[in-house]
Amino acid sequence: MIAIDGPAGTGKSSVSRLLAQRVGAHYLDTGAMYRAATLAVLRSGVGVEDADAMARVVDDAEVELVEREESAAAVVLLDGEDVSDAIREAEVTANVSAVSANPAVRAKLVELQRRLAGDRFVVVEGRDIGTVVFPAAELKVYLTATPEARAARRLRQDTAAGRDADYDAVLASVNRRDHLDTTREASPLRPADDAVIFDTSELTLPQVLDGLITLTEKRIGVKQ
Repeated sequence: MIAIDGPAGTGKSSVSRLLAQRVGAHYLDTGAMYRAATLAVLRSGVGVEDADAMARVVDDAEVELVEREESAAAVVLLDGEDVSDAIREAEVTANVSAVSANPAVRAKLVELQRRLAGDRFVVVEGRDIGTVVFPAAELKVYLTATPEARAARRLRQDTAAGRDADYDAVLASVNRRDHLDTTREASPLRPADDAVIFDTSELTLPQVLDGLITLTEKRIGVKQ
């Protein structure tokens, strides 16, 4: 088990997928699961401030991650529908922290994450993987970067995907999500006590990947 945590915009998803491919592991994107749950809530018309109603919507929703042989990235299904693109839209991004702060939502998805991981060799990324979901993971990494670096990355991603974006608005969104994620009562974002802190502010994706591969080789003896 390799647990990779950290705030939005640190490159967790991209580097975790690549790491899983390089070391022959499965990849579990828990953030995509919370985004799917958020999409379910938005589609239901329930307000994110209504904790009980939101929990009921997510409890009734079926969230699945279907692995593809040709890619480490899984297809995200919500009630059987492929929502892999829909969960990346701005409205989902703006509301996912509020939905994921709901203890009942987290309880359901943590159970699903543990079931999906099973006893396989897996790279799992999220915000509470090393602290709550898999506290016994052999390698725990906490990726971090300055808010400005993360906002610039998110802006490039949005632009490349054809989504309208403004740097100041993206930076404000990053800071807002950091605050929500680190101050929520249920599983707040923080490094595990035994996590390796890895600052990616000035690093390229290949450099981050090389660093994680080295850590994997040293900590759990797995070579690419």
